[in-house]
Amino acid sequence: MGRLNELLALAKARAEDQNLPYAGALTPAEAYEVWKLAPGAVLVDVRTKAEWDWVGRVPGAVEIEWNLYPDGGRNPHFLERLKREVDREALVLFLCRSGGRSNAAATAAAQAGYTSACNILEGFEGDKSADGRRNTVGGWRFAGLPWTQS
Repeated sequence: MGRLNELLALAKARAEDQNLPYAGALTPAEAYEVWKLAPGAVLVDVRTKAEWDWVGRVPGAVEIEWNLYPDGGRNPHFLERLKREVDREALVLFLCRSGGRSNAAATAAAQAGYTSACNILEGFEGDKSADGRRNTVGGWRFAGLPWTQS
């Protein structure tokens, strides 16, 4: 079994263990490796425009807000944009700040027919530390994965 199959099997087992409605759950490092290994894989960053501009971006990610800034309301056009920008047959990796919105986006995508939707656990910034700071406990940036300051 190749490395890609190994990672996807791990993601699937994690999703099944947690009774998740989508294809898989990956750590940031696993997701980055899958993104690079799987032809046609797409990383969809569902954070807000403010987060992309003020916190940082993942180069090459498709950016579609799950919630809109500044009111925080749900983006009513999320699935419409996803369908327009990402093929339903693609392996789709969803990323947000800490894994919550990306969980919701992966769930919505799976319900819309995306059979290879995965959530990136920990998100871009990870959970808050004991002193309330992000980027010190898990997450894409903490793992040292590619990102740019806007």
